[in-house]
Amino acid sequence: MAAFNLTTSDTSPFILMGIPGLEAAHIWISILFSIFYIIGLFGNFMLLFIVGKEQTLHRPMYLLLCLLALTDIGTSTSVVPKALCIFWFNLKGITVGGCLTQMFFLHSVSIMQSAVLVTMAFDRYVAICTPLRYATILTNVRIVKLGLVGLIRAVLFILPLPLLLSRQPFCDNPIIPHTYCEHIAVAKISCGDTLVNRTYGLVVAFVVIGLDLTLVALSYSLIIRAILRISSKKSCLKALNTCTAHICVMMTSFTLFFFSTLTHRFGQSITPHVHIILANLFFLIPPMINPIIYGVKTKELRDKVVKYTCRR
Repeated sequence: MAAFNLTTSDTSPFILMGIPGLEAAHIWISILFSIFYIIGLFGNFMLLFIVGKEQTLHRPMYLLLCLLALTDIGTSTSVVPKALCIFWFNLKGITVGGCLTQMFFLHSVSIMQSAVLVTMAFDRYVAICTPLRYATILTNVRIVKLGLVGLIRAVLFILPLPLLLSRQPFCDNPIIPHTYCEHIAVAKISCGDTLVNRTYGLVVAFVVIGLDLTLVALSYSLIIRAILRISSKKSCLKALNTCTAHICVMMTSFTLFFFSTLTHRFGQSITPHVHIILANLFFLIPPMINPIIYGVKTKELRDKVVKYTCRR
């Protein structure tokens, strides 16, 4: 099967090559990407719809799930449509402005998602360690404010990346061996000195995400300590069960993030097409499985899903 070539010439400044070395398999890879993307969109929009319709779910925990769903939709939508245009129609060109815009939204939403995961860990900490104060500490208004803080933080940290690159000179016929405009991939095709860009990108990746991961680990260490002090085995298992969904989501998101970031900077021995596929899966797998995990592990949400699907 061959992709439709709708362009006889491409005058766009940047060329996204898709997955070099696997051009013959682009159509088959696109089918897999499309399935993951559609499942992710369906699951996350269903979650947003159910929480929006059900007044009983208008609580901090479910508002956080909605924020996570929005970031999942944002990350996958920043990557997949352009990738499918490359795979299906050979539309590889992208303007400098379009490339930097994609980079900004992609990385901003990823940082925002990290902040949401930290807030969810804090939510579980308060619910298990200080349950009597939960309603006063975490209110719907406070969740919205925390979401805005996370959004502002993401914009402030990521905005310098495209601004710094916009001032760089780029070589003639710049080719990006990727399906999307990843920061380091774009920096590599610059003819100028990108030391500041690379250093700042690495600092953001490890300081921001590293700090978030530390806060999550601290929250769960305190949660585990509180759970171990519970004398009733049944209550202990119930408390653990409320955290398993979030732990699964965190392990998937943070593991794929650090693997993608480290291999792109230091994994010269890794085959490029393997890295590119894994980098894309980082934006496809979590959005697809997150609604499934929470739908299965959260009884109240699961009951509402059954209610609406059976009604239809």
